[in-house]
This record gives sequence, C-alpha cells and structure tokens, in this order.
Amino acid sequence: MEAIPLWVFAVIILIFLSGYMAYRAMLAERKLDQQFIEREGKIYLERIQEDRQKREARKQQRSH
Repeated sequence: MEAIPLWVFAVIILIFLSGYMAYRAMLAERKLDQQFIEREGKIYLERIQEDRQKREARKQQRSH
C-alpha cells in the first residue's frame, strides 16, 4: 500500500463519485421524461374528450 501514491486513491474515489452522479442524473432525467409524457397524455385525452363532446352536441342538434 505504501507504494501506491495518494492521488491514485483520490482518482479512484472520484471515478466512483462520477459514476454515482451520472446514475442520479439518469434517474432525474427519467423522472422528468415520465412527467412530460404524463402531462402530454393528459392533454391528448382532454382533446379527445372535447372532440367527443362536440360530436355528440352536433349529433343532438341534427336530431332536433
């Protein structure tokens, strides 16, 4: 152990720290992507619902 310089241990620790930070960033990115997908899906479903309501209203107007 005495033959290995201290800076080598520091570099190894920094490599592991860098990997951990990259992993945390990946999880945060995945969470943001999931939130975006859910928000866009909700908007899409609301548009479909509005379109159904408009079609139903037109259908009722034509029948009267």
